[in-house]
Amino acid sequence: MIVLENGAARLELFPDVGGAVAGFTVAGRDILRPMARGATDPLDVSSFPLVPFCNRIPHGRFTFQGQDRVLTPNLGDHPHPLHGQGWRHPWAVDAAKGAQALLSYDHAPSDWPWAYRAEQRFVLGESRLRLELSVTNTGDTPMPAGLGFHPYFPLRPGEALKASVDGVWMIDQDVLPTAHHQGVWGPDWAHGAGVEGHATLIDHCYTGWTQRAELSAPGLPTTTITASPQCRWLHVYAPPGDDFYCVEPCASRPNPFGEGETGMVTLAPGQSHAVWMEIATG
Repeated sequence: MIVLENGAARLELFPDVGGAVAGFTVAGRDILRPMARGATDPLDVSSFPLVPFCNRIPHGRFTFQGQDRVLTPNLGDHPHPLHGQGWRHPWAVDAAKGAQALLSYDHAPSDWPWAYRAEQRFVLGESRLRLELSVTNTGDTPMPAGLGFHPYFPLRPGEALKASVDGVWMIDQDVLPTAHHQGVWGPDWAHGAGVEGHATLIDHCYTGWTQRAELSAPGLPTTTITASPQCRWLHVYAPPGDDFYCVEPCASRPNPFGEGETGMVTLAPGQSHAVWMEIATG
């Protein structure tokens, strides 16, 4: 565990578990859901990186530059690989001093046949956390890439989410996107809507996001999420009955090799792609 502190702010990192954030507090208050003690699964952490793609690839099958590829499932018996490789591997600690840290992960060609280097830089302010995520193609052929963040937030009583979005991707029983719905469907996040109390799973990708979201609860400080312009998609995950939810800035959408604009970019050998996210409390 790596601990960074700045005034009343404290950040815990767990590099061995997917380069994850294990806790982010300000004045002892949890801004992110704290990682469960003894946990070893990235799904139990406070936040983890999405690299080099976001969310699910149907059955792991996709075509890139005329070649068919198949990825191995990486979530138990779930058939659709998701979130890339970074969250399932240990990260190296390149630097950790004061209020900043740098972690890295080097991927050797596998079922994902491209070599790459991913880096995470963490900068802790007195009431905010900045996360910078990059990927560099270290191979000798072009590589597809998409990046995102997967932070978990504690579900506070009366929690509401406000985020300017213009549409949503509907999903099937495997949480794969089916069709884009323009306008409001379900909670009206653009005008602010409650997070708790929904009878069905929210695990949807919202379009037209303007890189800012506000999380508010009565009598408690507001948490603000901002992100780089590339993060045009906002994924919201709110499982019924749980005490957390996720608000995920993403630079690519689920089914990243599907039809239409998905946000995936092609990196030439040596080329990099980067995004950032800031989480601040009032």
